[in-house]
Amino acid sequence: MARRAEASTKEEGEWQRKGATLSDKTARGEFRLTQDEIVQAIRAGKLHYRHTSIFGNPVLRLLRREVEALVKKTRGAAFLRDQQAKTELARINRELKRLATQIAGLEERKSKLMARFTR
Repeated sequence: MARRAEASTKEEGEWQRKGATLSDKTARGEFRLTQDEIVQAIRAGKLHYRHTSIFGNPVLRLLRREVEALVKKTRGAAFLRDQQAKTELARINRELKRLATQIAGLEERKSKLMARFTR
């Protein structure tokens, strides 16, 4: 009985941990799964899910590790690595774009402050 409670507490923590879950829409985009594949895996017990909503729209929350295991089994480890690399590259590009915008704003502030000193 104690093991079951310990396991459910661990799993509950996984649902709360940042990055440990993803939506069905993200799983479709990131791992090129279809909604049918996701539903079939849920029915087969390969994916656990939770119902939630984002801006009033229904969403399925999935455990990332289970989605990755499903993709690895169905499409292969090489496909999974490629998709993870593409996702990481997209994240890095977004961060670089955000930083470039931030740098441009700081440069503008700097030039305005420097103009005060040259008068």
